[in-house]
Amino acid sequence: MISAALVGGAGYIGGELLRLLLGHPRVEPVAVVSSRLGGKRVDGVHPNLRGITDLTFCSQSELGRYDVLFLASAHGSTMALLPELADRAKTVIDLSGDFRLTDPAVYARHYGTEHSAPELLGDFVSGAPELARDELRGADRIAVPGCMATAAILALRPLAAEGLIEPDVMIDARTGSSGSGATAGQMNLHAERSGAMRVFAPAGHRHEAEIAQACGVRPTMTATGVEAVRGVQVLCRAVVRDAVDERDVRRAYRKHYADEPFVRIVAQRRGAYRLPEPKILLGSNFCDVGFALRAEARQVLAVAALDNLVKGGAGNAVQSLNIRMGWPERLGLEFPGLHPA
Repeated sequence: MISAALVGGAGYIGGELLRLLLGHPRVEPVAVVSSRLGGKRVDGVHPNLRGITDLTFCSQSELGRYDVLFLASAHGSTMALLPELADRAKTVIDLSGDFRLTDPAVYARHYGTEHSAPELLGDFVSGAPELARDELRGADRIAVPGCMATAAILALRPLAAEGLIEPDVMIDARTGSSGSGATAGQMNLHAERSGAMRVFAPAGHRHEAEIAQACGVRPTMTATGVEAVRGVQVLCRAVVRDAVDERDVRRAYRKHYADEPFVRIVAQRRGAYRLPEPKILLGSNFCDVGFALRAEARQVLAVAALDNLVKGGAGNAVQSLNIRMGWPERLGLEFPGLHPA
């Protein structure tokens, strides 16, 4: 049993991480930090945890030493926190965007601010198990990718790695309201968001940099908020190389994901769920990937879906921890999702 602390535990990602850790047989969450809710019960913010934990929020100054420290604070704050908190745990897992990119100039271009700790970027390994499993086994600094980035990377990586597609890729990403966080502003009030399909990032979404870094493609991405609370679905359009057919595409996905515990290939010719949909993935750590090919037009549509709070965040963090500790990857992540939902 190892001890865990969580900074930023009042948010949606923090709540999901707590849910997963409280059900994990080898991790004991013992400290949960909130800058505004010190002394309040955790289940007052995360009511699904009633009867599961008696933890209360603490301040950052009350932190001791732990085996693992999770940072689920806002983008831009982790890079300021890390130098102060680095000695509180041997292993640090960051769920913000601060250490996902390896180039500080790319970070500044996509996040609109200079990185305050560029010397630490090289210390972090990507918390994307499907891409960095070997590196994660010895990693003490782990940066979990963004939710839409994770879906797009898992959809595109096999096609790019096998040389099946041209580098220019168009990505249409859809996400539920929980992706805006627990403290989202007026534009995410129910009265404003209900019934809407709001294009909130028409061009230049910051996840483009993560996708380019992981896949070696040139993505152009739009992001739309839909009425769902949870879930991400990405539609990735690319031009295939000459003579690429459906067997080539399916073979690439099978080669890369045949042994992956949380990636499923979903590309059927008929049925209500013949391509990936986030609805049946809610609460699970699965990412479903699929495709549709128009060989005569040299066009492929790669589709991926996941729960933005689990495989797109907290679940990837726990899966990365399992690998780091040498445990089975499915430990604490066995929930399969719901149907109907």
